[in-house]
Amino acid sequence: MKLLGITKDELVIEIGPGLGTLTEEILKFAGKVICVELDKRMIKILNDRFVFFDNIEIINEDILKIDLNEVIEKSGYKSAKVVANLPYYITTPIVMKLLEEEAKIESITVMVQKEVADRLCAKTGTRDAGAITYAVEYYANANKIVDVPRDSFIPEPNVDSEVIMLDVVEGKFKGVKDEGKLFELIKSAFMQRRKTFINALQNIGISKEKLKGILRKIRNR
Repeated sequence: MKLLGITKDELVIEIGPGLGTLTEEILKFAGKVICVELDKRMIKILNDRFVFFDNIEIINEDILKIDLNEVIEKSGYKSAKVVANLPYYITTPIVMKLLEEEAKIESITVMVQKEVADRLCAKTGTRDAGAITYAVEYYANANKIVDVPRDSFIPEPNVDSEVIMLDVVEGKFKGVKDEGKLFELIKSAFMQRRKTFINALQNIGISKEKLKGILRKIRNR
């Protein structure tokens, strides 16, 4: 937990605590832990396991539907750090929800499939970068923390994992006037990689001639 910089002055929101193995460790370091768990069967297990802890709150909600700003405000803290061991199939929607909602989140530390970690933490402008790379770059600084090989788990999965941390930077790119258009542009640029940049961007409703003019202005700066 020291690696994650969690202190007794801070609120931690844990997504999908399951049986509470990681939760128990976080509780030793954090001021308060709010667990957001969708599976009702886990709620009783968590309540029973942590009945004697006074710095934990357990919420039976879907993280994709919950208002995190409201959760943080009600907790009495000004901000939170998010920790999660995310199911691989839902990693991107949850990460983007946490970033796009612009809740008072300082950092997001998650364990994800290694291939996903490589994409999330890739350098923009490289072959490894994808649309999600640029979306993450807009909101945060992404760093890899530790590799988690598949033989760390029982039963052993078919993939390796990695823990990454996204340090959220408020107002990282202040000059953007239309975030919606920016992300539409990024998505279009990566949807059909074999197309030329101009042909790919025609999906956002700008004519080829206008796009050529824009690119010429950028090139001449």
